[in-house]
Amino acid sequence: MRINLAKTLKIFGLILLVFVIVSFAYFFIGRASPSEKITWGVDFSQKHAQNLGLDWRSLYLALLEDLEVKHLKISPAWDFLEPQEGQYRFEDLDWQLEQAQAQGADVILVLGRKTPRWPECHIPQWARVQTEDQQREAVLGLIRQVVSRYQSNPAIWAWQVENEPLLSFGECPPADKNFLKKEMALVKSLDSRPVIVSDSGEWSLWFQVARIGDIVGTTLYRVAWVKELGLSADYPFPPVFYHRKAELIKKIFGKRVINIELQAEPWGPKLLYDLPLAEQSKTMTPEKFRDNIEFARSTGLDTFYFWGVEWWYWLKEKRANPSFWEEAKKIFIQ
Repeated sequence: MRINLAKTLKIFGLILLVFVIVSFAYFFIGRASPSEKITWGVDFSQKHAQNLGLDWRSLYLALLEDLEVKHLKISPAWDFLEPQEGQYRFEDLDWQLEQAQAQGADVILVLGRKTPRWPECHIPQWARVQTEDQQREAVLGLIRQVVSRYQSNPAIWAWQVENEPLLSFGECPPADKNFLKKEMALVKSLDSRPVIVSDSGEWSLWFQVARIGDIVGTTLYRVAWVKELGLSADYPFPPVFYHRKAELIKKIFGKRVINIELQAEPWGPKLLYDLPLAEQSKTMTPEKFRDNIEFARSTGLDTFYFWGVEWWYWLKEKRANPSFWEEAKKIFIQ
């Protein structure tokens, strides 16, 4: 019995070793064929722009008119849209969509409680005293209001439900796949446009979100701040890592993968508002920006939305450093 158990464990160990070697080779060895044409867009957060002390309308118009951006992912914060329970404030979002349409730009509109930028879950003060069940009902009410208001808006080509909703990150309640499905079902009941569900580019195979969303949205980061170590660390993932995962999603689920968050700003021990310039330059320089763009091209994905345009504009307007803004023009103005 002991001999059989030992042999079984040995066989299992060998199988596991072979699996690890094959998986490593599949995800880490080789090259992807670059896409013939890449769509470049930007992420925009009014709340983040204001937190940086910027005139967010001037920034938004500069994106459309100076950079000539034609693809936007707009991330409205719940506490901005519904500052008082049942009292919605859509004037700013109306304006953003009107300007996009006027300039011929298309939009991904993010819905829900967990939308981009810290603290991730932008919960209004009035909702913070609610139970989780009550808050979820309020989130569904918010989604219904937003989709119903903009369901005929031609500028919106896709919705995004939450931001990395199955990733435990930020000041948020625990992830709940069943609630995400309920949000998804509500959006699909109100509108026929595709719905993106996003996940970490580095720490997920994207299978769970591929089962739920019409399109998989992913991130691409080259360097991260590791709080536990107190330092920034480069990720070890090569371009083919993202390519092969996208191939699996297409083969298994028949779903498209797009990048909705390409790192183009610093990531340090503090939020950007409190991060000294010397610390910022440790993780993002014009050279690293260009390198990230070439890395993105090498993944074989065909769509990328830059994460960091508010910071580019902040550098240009507040620190007389237009280097990132000018570098971006090389991408958007052909």
